[in-house]
Amino acid sequence: MSRPTREESIYQVSIHRNGGYMYASTHPYTTDEKTGKRKYVNLHWGTVEEGNRFIPGKRYIFASPEERAKLVFPKDWDLSEANKLSGAKAAGRPAYTDSDRNRFYGDIWLLEQVAARTGLRDDLNKVFEGNAEYVDSVLTLAYFSVLTGYSYNRVARWQRIEKTPYGKELSPAAITYLTQNITESERMKLFSLRSARLSDNAVCAVDSTTRSAYGDALADIKLPQTSEVVVYSLDDHMPVYYRTFPGNIPDSRSVETLLTDLKHAGFPDVALLTDRGYESVQNLERYILASQKMVMCVKVNQEFVLKRIMEYGDFAGAPEQMSIDVDTQVFYRQYDIDYDVRGNGDAVHKADRYKLNLYFDPIKRGSDISAQMTEIEMQRAALQDMQDRKLPLDDDSTVKRLYRWFNIEYDNNTRIISGFSLNEKKVAAARRTSGFYAIATLGMDLTAMQAWELYGLRDEQEKYFQQMKSQLGFNRQRNWSEEGKTGRLLVLFVGLVLSSYVRHIWKTTNLHKQFSSTLEVLDEMRSIRCIEHTNRAKFITPFVGGQLDICEAFGFKIPEGCTPKY
Repeated sequence: MSRPTREESIYQVSIHRNGGYMYASTHPYTTDEKTGKRKYVNLHWGTVEEGNRFIPGKRYIFASPEERAKLVFPKDWDLSEANKLSGAKAAGRPAYTDSDRNRFYGDIWLLEQVAARTGLRDDLNKVFEGNAEYVDSVLTLAYFSVLTGYSYNRVARWQRIEKTPYGKELSPAAITYLTQNITESERMKLFSLRSARLSDNAVCAVDSTTRSAYGDALADIKLPQTSEVVVYSLDDHMPVYYRTFPGNIPDSRSVETLLTDLKHAGFPDVALLTDRGYESVQNLERYILASQKMVMCVKVNQEFVLKRIMEYGDFAGAPEQMSIDVDTQVFYRQYDIDYDVRGNGDAVHKADRYKLNLYFDPIKRGSDISAQMTEIEMQRAALQDMQDRKLPLDDDSTVKRLYRWFNIEYDNNTRIISGFSLNEKKVAAARRTSGFYAIATLGMDLTAMQAWELYGLRDEQEKYFQQMKSQLGFNRQRNWSEEGKTGRLLVLFVGLVLSSYVRHIWKTTNLHKQFSSTLEVLDEMRSIRCIEHTNRAKFITPFVGGQLDICEAFGFKIPEGCTPKY
């Protein structure tokens, strides 16, 4: 039987020599349940140089303060490098002790103020339990994505010219270690903290986009692509939740997971706004059973919508039963809908304030019918040419897509057309619904035009996806491991919170008249430098011109000594 081991001994640091290097190591063990034998491993926390000088490695740098505190170093070791880490520095303003640096800082400074204003830095500090190195590293990667849009293999080189929150260079190995150690618990904790900042009755848009992916190593990669679902706060103008699904799962099938995640993350009583991709009877009943407030775009060919449209009969201009909104010149009408859902046992749940809002745009109707007639004539001409020249048809799915207005007769063996005719019933049905829109609301007291205006705010989320795929360079799923995917998506989420807030300020102030895009705003700030000389306090160069306008628009206080006034 092995000798009992004191608990603190597994935290005793000693030198492990391997390949000519000296590593500062601990030796934890696991016990085989059958044999009782222990299996020891070496955990490397850094290296040891001459004079027993400890140089922290990735494991030590990204460990929590509590985990670092458990380590027992030999008394004669020099721990001065460990004491330089952000989380170990004493309060005050120490002199700069590294090599002389003269780096760009203005754009980083602006994003740092945004991280503080939105509470993002505070939330990350809680997520990573006060580990300043982890927080600074995540923010550095997020800033890099917002400012450059490049892949992470350029981060270390970028840090040589930009003053970033994390002072040490983030090598590819360090980035991999960092992202692979971010857990699902930390992801959910961040959502809980972000959701706590939402106001009750906030409205959040739900939508998804697809991203192509490298290879097929990840389970979620299908087609090959992944589906990225995002919940975007229309009140706070930034994302508050994300999740990745396999690329072959339709939006309507992701709702159950989405509602469960939001519940587990402690989201307040928010209303969700979705497009037609999330519409289904099954999802509607889920919303009713969960008492989930909803604003849903509905397909006009749904039976309960089409029934109301058919009641209008034939009309010239617009249906007489509908009212017109003078500002938008859109006709509207609201209907109360009774809908019951049977829950567990004999319990019956009645839909709370389930309303159908029907809209009609005569201008859109005219353009739709004109486009339909043009399409019909083009398809007719193409089919006639194929019949005259005895050309074979494509496969059935292609034929259905290209010639949807016609019934086509052809030989099954040769696929040569023998005749075709216009599908009058399909054409009439399409013309009947032309110009109509439908939005359903659940659990909300909204007029028809309030629901219309609210749904129109989805444009912000569309711009969010554009930012993700263009400005931030995340148009492709780049990681190869399941562990790394969780971490990289969290960094992407942090970057999009920052870029969304910057875009909101740019769009809602005079900055949009002065700068053509948010990137131009950040470019304007970049020339401000942070100069650091050995054994001297660092200083920041003056803010001038458009930089002052940007600070005023954001409401950020210019650092002391950087204003143009003497």
